[in-house]
Amino acid sequence: MKKLNWGILGTGQIAHEMADALKAVNGEIYAVCGTSIEKAEKFKEEVGVQKAYASVNEMLADEKTDIIYIATPHNSHYEWMRKALNAGKHVFCEKSITVNSRQLEECAAIAQKKGLVICDGTTLLHMPLYKKLKQMIQDGVIGDVKMIQVNFGSCKEYDRNNRFFSKELAGGALLDIGVYAVSFARYFMKSIPDVVLTTANYFETGVDETSGILLKNPDGEMAVMALTMRAKQPKRGVIAGEKGYIEINNYPRADQAVITFTEDGHTEKVEAGRSEHALQYEVQDMQEYICSQDGRDNLGIVKDVMKTLTAIRNQWGIVYPFE
Repeated sequence: MKKLNWGILGTGQIAHEMADALKAVNGEIYAVCGTSIEKAEKFKEEVGVQKAYASVNEMLADEKTDIIYIATPHNSHYEWMRKALNAGKHVFCEKSITVNSRQLEECAAIAQKKGLVICDGTTLLHMPLYKKLKQMIQDGVIGDVKMIQVNFGSCKEYDRNNRFFSKELAGGALLDIGVYAVSFARYFMKSIPDVVLTTANYFETGVDETSGILLKNPDGEMAVMALTMRAKQPKRGVIAGEKGYIEINNYPRADQAVITFTEDGHTEKVEAGRSEHALQYEVQDMQEYICSQDGRDNLGIVKDVMKTLTAIRNQWGIVYPFE
């Protein structure tokens, strides 16, 4: 596989975690850009990066940079992704990849025109377990899928200035933890949902705090979701079919699942990958997409997820100030 140089945009916690994954897979990291040269230099020394930039434009102008990893707040993803693509760089962007479907479709069109790959950091889409389970479902192990249930609840500390509750930074449960829930549902559905029913409670800043979401696609498959930002819930997903159901706990980075078969109630454990290597699988998939000039299936799911997230938010009437 051709050596690919990554440039990291952002110096926060998730950027540090991705840096560890990049070093584990590639052995090195080419560049980093922070909001100041001091932050970039500090990250460079802490992590072991070859180059530090204070300017995004400088990092994009570096011909040796192949991939830009965007680890900034949601509200800036679209701007940086568009700039990176127009500079001829592949883009791996943290979730939520954009804040609405229009932004993603525009970026996808630029990528297609320039022969570039874009991908997002929704871990479950890259976990070996999910690829194994999807094949098992396609092989008819649990029969036709009828219902998907998925929960995700965080209990964020009350702080109206925290980015999770900031409308200016595209905060709220949907674009933070809801991306995982909708991705889980879409991954195991045959087609994109065409029916969306939802209701929500709102934090005092105007972002969504708790919500219930019901999806149905033309194949008759349904998904029911519950999201909370101020109440802990188990990260639990269930795929129910005619012959049995699959339970996945801690599903964003899961490495095991349990199948319960309807006929006699016996269970079967399915294992693949390792949770602690979740970001390494993202790096490996991204580099494989580039080298094989593929990644269309992944992007198709990401686009479907963003269409659904946009439809949900449209029903709520939430519009971010920068949109």
